[in-house]
Amino acid sequence: MTRQLHINVNILNAGVFGGSWRFPGTDGRASYTIEHYIRIAKKAEAAKLDAVFLADGPVLEPLVRHRPGNNLEPTTVLARIAAQTERIGLIGTLSSSYNDPIELARRVGDLDHLSGGRVGWNVVTTAGAAAARNFGRPGEPEHAQRYRRAAEFTHQVIAQWADRRTFASPQGRPVVVQAGGSSDGRRLASRVGEVIFSADQDIDDATSFRDEIRAGAVEFGRRPQDIVVLPGLSTVLGSTEEEARRRRETLDEILPDAYARQRLAGQLGFSLEGLSDDEPIPRELLVEPDRAGGSQTFYRVVKAIIDKENPTLGRLLRKLSGGGGHRIVVGTPEQVADDIELWFRQGAADGFNVMPDVLPSGFDDFADQLIPELRRRGLFRREYDDTTLRGHLGLQTPGPQRPSYVSAAPGATR
Repeated sequence: MTRQLHINVNILNAGVFGGSWRFPGTDGRASYTIEHYIRIAKKAEAAKLDAVFLADGPVLEPLVRHRPGNNLEPTTVLARIAAQTERIGLIGTLSSSYNDPIELARRVGDLDHLSGGRVGWNVVTTAGAAAARNFGRPGEPEHAQRYRRAAEFTHQVIAQWADRRTFASPQGRPVVVQAGGSSDGRRLASRVGEVIFSADQDIDDATSFRDEIRAGAVEFGRRPQDIVVLPGLSTVLGSTEEEARRRRETLDEILPDAYARQRLAGQLGFSLEGLSDDEPIPRELLVEPDRAGGSQTFYRVVKAIIDKENPTLGRLLRKLSGGGGHRIVVGTPEQVADDIELWFRQGAADGFNVMPDVLPSGFDDFADQLIPELRRRGLFRREYDDTTLRGHLGLQTPGPQRPSYVSAAPGATR
């Protein structure tokens, strides 16, 4: 069978751009209604996408004064989506740092059973002091400790799924999704991940990342073809190149400056107070990625941009546009399809975790204009040929035994 793209849509409140909720014609409060998620999920299913994806953090978003938060609990939303759809996969983010593995295994496993085997669990270690305070802790756990816990936690969850005798999953067990570009995160991805979300701006870096994860999987006794790597991709589409460019300019203009600055400061781990838009980021404040706290994945992305381009603060804020640091592609459907095809054929990606600029309008453009162009090139399915998420992704159904690659997570601690 000819290799084809795998595509998810990330339903990230009003869109990935920091000012998306202010875009003309957009309801900035729609993400607080279940109808918002169901509408996009139905559109994604009609377009035959692999899955919808929900990001999450177990915390009240401290930047909510500048942008609507992402505060609806994922499994609750996905349960409603499951009842309104038939085939689309359902991937939710649930923290290994602030959940109990036995309860999480039951919650996700039950949803997978009820949805007919369409669920994936995105394992995250949850960086940030705000989340720690939400659970009465004085500070976030150290980076390596978070990943040691994540390895043991995931082992326990998968073991629980393997032991289920009632309410078994039609796909064997939920798909394990992982996102983390740090050294610890890559090791965890190779050990347990089946779908790996990544954040790379450069095609060569993305190719190396995919090769590294697949090679690491072999070390754990796994098959490299049992890993699907999906880089994040933010899209800004227009019927002409000029229209796409103007749309991006509008999004940059409506980006709340205070939000963009505070988000970047959180990624870098130091305050930007007193730094003007015309000044570059002080290099002496930057540390090596493996020494950074918080999310090392996005720290690496931002530091790489600074090292390569030495942009002023204002230029860096516009480049990131208040997003997390994922790659942004602006253009016509044909131009964006060219980019997607290049990354796919060069081996930098098995597909993409797509984050439209504005929801729902940006995803409407993606589904109605870009998906048909990818089909015309023979890169994307016209119909589903399976009923489960694992089937959409081309992943094997695991047997009833516990997988050997998650046994005895060495040095794992609570």
